[in-house]
Amino acid sequence: MRTPLLSLCAGTLALTLVACSGADETDDYSSIPLTIWADEDRARAMRTFAEAFARDVNQQVEVIVVEHEELRASFLSSHATGLGPDLLVGPHDWTGELAAAEAIVPVGLDSSHSDLFSPGALEAVSFNGDVYGVPYATENLGLFRNTDLVPQAPTSIEEMVEAGEDLVEAGAVDQALSLQVGTEGDAYHIHPFFTSAGGYLFGQDEAGDPDPTDLGVAAPESIAAFERLASLGENGSGVLDRDTDSTNATDLFASGAAPFLVSGPWSVSTVKENDVAFEVDPVPGFAEAGPARSLIGVQAFFVASGAGDPELARDLAQSFLADPELSVILYEADPRVPALDEALEMVSGQDPHLEAFQKAGEGGLPMPAIPEMEAVWSPFSQATADIIGGADPAEALTEAERLILEGFAS
Repeated sequence: MRTPLLSLCAGTLALTLVACSGADETDDYSSIPLTIWADEDRARAMRTFAEAFARDVNQQVEVIVVEHEELRASFLSSHATGLGPDLLVGPHDWTGELAAAEAIVPVGLDSSHSDLFSPGALEAVSFNGDVYGVPYATENLGLFRNTDLVPQAPTSIEEMVEAGEDLVEAGAVDQALSLQVGTEGDAYHIHPFFTSAGGYLFGQDEAGDPDPTDLGVAAPESIAAFERLASLGENGSGVLDRDTDSTNATDLFASGAAPFLVSGPWSVSTVKENDVAFEVDPVPGFAEAGPARSLIGVQAFFVASGAGDPELARDLAQSFLADPELSVILYEADPRVPALDEALEMVSGQDPHLEAFQKAGEGGLPMPAIPEMEAVWSPFSQATADIIGGADPAEALTEAERLILEGFAS
């Protein structure tokens, strides 16, 4: 499949990056380029990576920027019309939908390769027993701790809340914990607390994949979990509130207004800019309860089912397995935690927080990559906000489940 650039939907093509050295000397390269679609943030990393690959295989590689909001839909529509890229770069939770639509193909990896990657990374890009993506970076939540205010990491949510509330009472901070909730909720950030308290989103099928026939949103265990979380909400201790959202959660910690922040590696640069002394720890769970399990996000290369040269496309997707320096190139262009263990060792000296985030993700759950997950996010998040605001957990979660099941049927 080779995509005429003018055939792309209007508005999706922001920029084309010809990723080869001496790009105007195309006689030195294969005349038909290998094409990669990525959003603008990832394209910056892809360009440098693709230049190195192009030199190695004497093959022109084009990185085409598509707006993130349109990337998945544009890829699916291009597959349906027989047009599109050879490879797609995106988050792993697209795996199930793209694989079910037969828009991507397995990449030639299996469980025997899992030891090369961060825990859960290869599982995250698997669907129905096949591996459909090559992970290149991971992300998950950790607990940012102001070490000047809290020298020792808390071992439980209760211990963390107590330390935070003592600092509030002493006038050292404004709030005990910064965790984004907002008026529309945030299923991703509440998930570690939710799982520790016994809740779950999906059960597992025989292949170990999330099972949409076992939806746990309004299960008794999940209702009980949110009854416990409600005690931290606005009608309880007030540690969690809807005034903390994506616009201010990191700034509250970076400004010294909160001693703890639940967030991911994307918050590191802001905290560093404010000269806050901090460490990153695993998110603690409730005392005498289950572990707090963060959702693991994975950025991956997917090979299009209609790739003009599937073998070469797979070679590009797998190239950094043989050469960890290529993962380092990706990291330096876009500082996400490398999924390849060997590459992580190479860059961890540049930023010790990378390894801390990897440790914080141990025992985490890959973000469900089945198509049905898309119907879960909004209703479950809204139920989270409503419960934190004082709504009855059973009523809010039952309504969320009703909306989710309607989404499954549509």
